[in-house]
Amino acid sequence: MIPGFGLVFTLHFGPMQAPTQRDDRWFSNDKAKHFFTSAFLESFTFSVIRATHVSKEGSLVTASAVTAAVGIGKELYDRKFGGDPSFRDLTADGAGIGAAAALLNQTR
Repeated sequence: MIPGFGLVFTLHFGPMQAPTQRDDRWFSNDKAKHFFTSAFLESFTFSVIRATHVSKEGSLVTASAVTAAVGIGKELYDRKFGGDPSFRDLTADGAGIGAAAALLNQTR
């Protein structure tokens, strides 16, 4: 297994537990977890792809797509298996992707 993916999976999907109604505020610990997990996953994926000598632009696009797919997949998983899917979670994921992309675009 690739180092770091287990941590990302656990932070993003969380432990399996009974679904509960939650307060889905725009600014909460949950949104911070989505933001930083997405930023971390994009940075990690970008680094792995870049290490294979893919161009910076190609690596950035691929890392963004992989990270977006994980975020969308997590919300689909929540919807199918009784979790708590949220558009606000996806928005926090997108903000994390955008922030990481802006920083990674400045790398050499």
